[in-house]
Amino acid sequence: MAKVVIVGSTNTDMTVRVPRLPAPGETVSGGGFRVTGGGKGANQAVAAARAGASVVFVTALGTDDIGDRAYDSLAAEGIDLRFVQRVPDTPSGIALILVDDAGENVIAVASGANAALRPEDVEPIAAIVEPGDAVLVQLEIPQPAVEAAVSLAQRKRARLILNPAPARALSGAVLAAVSVLTPNEHEAAALADLGAGVGDPVRMAAALHDRGVPDVLITLGAAGVLVSGAAGAQRVPAFAVDAVDTTAAGDIFNGALAVALIEGRPMADAARFASAAAAISVTRPGARASAPHRSEIDAWLLRHPSLPAVVS
Repeated sequence: MAKVVIVGSTNTDMTVRVPRLPAPGETVSGGGFRVTGGGKGANQAVAAARAGASVVFVTALGTDDIGDRAYDSLAAEGIDLRFVQRVPDTPSGIALILVDDAGENVIAVASGANAALRPEDVEPIAAIVEPGDAVLVQLEIPQPAVEAAVSLAQRKRARLILNPAPARALSGAVLAAVSVLTPNEHEAAALADLGAGVGDPVRMAAALHDRGVPDVLITLGAAGVLVSGAAGAQRVPAFAVDAVDTTAAGDIFNGALAVALIEGRPMADAARFASAAAAISVTRPGARASAPHRSEIDAWLLRHPSLPAVVS
C-alpha cells in the first residue's frame, strides 16, 4: 500500500490568553495557558495518519523534555518515526503565542532543532520511498533539506507535494520537480511573481504552470480551492462552518490531500476530501489536536452532498 512520507518541522506551541496584547516593555496578566503540539510538518503528519494513511515522518528534535514529549505524542498517532533526528545541545522548536480577547495574536518562533535538519538526514528515506508514495514537504525547515526531499522524490518517482509555507523564493529547478503545489493566495502571488500582489487565481496558477508545476491547488479560504492542471481550472466550493480556531487548517488540508492522492482520487475529488478535513478542524481549538479521523471525514462527506465544481 502506498504511504505518505513527510519531511518537515515539529514545534510545541505555548499559548497564553490575555485581555489585550502588551506594548513593548509592558507586562499584562494573562488568563488561560495551554501547551499543544504544532509545527507544519508534525501537523500534516498527524492529519495524514488520522485520515487513514501509513505515515513516515522526518523531522529534528532536541534531546530535551519538550522533544521527548513531542516524540511520544507523534508515536501515539502510529506515525513511523525511525528517521527522526535527535539533536544534542539544541532545544526543540517552540512557538510562544499571545492571544487577546479580540482574537488577535502575536507569535514568536524559536526554530531550535528544526534549523538543524540536513540533507543527509533526509537521504536515508530513499530506502523506503517507492513509486506511488506521496512525499509532502513545507518550508519551515532549511532550504537544503527541502531540496534534498524534492530531489529524492523525483529520483524515486514518487509524487512530490510542496506546501510553500511560510512563503520564500524557490528555484526553477525545485518548482519543475514538484508534482502538486498547494499555496494559499498570498504564497501563490509571491511564487507567480506577476508584480501586482494577490490577483486572479487562474492567472496565478497559469504562471506557476509556466514555471513547470503540473498541478496547482490554490486555497482560497471561504471561496474554496482552485484546482488547476492539464484539464483546465475549476473551483471546488468550500464547506460553510462556524470557525472556532483556524490554526493549522492549511496543514490539515495538505495532510488529508496527500492521503486522497495516494488512494487514487481525481484531483478535484482529493481537494474536496482535504477541504472536508480542514472544515472539521476549524470547528475545534488547537493545531494537531484539531485533525479529524477518517471516520469523521467520511461521515462529513456523506452529510454534505457534493456541490458541482465551477469551471474557472
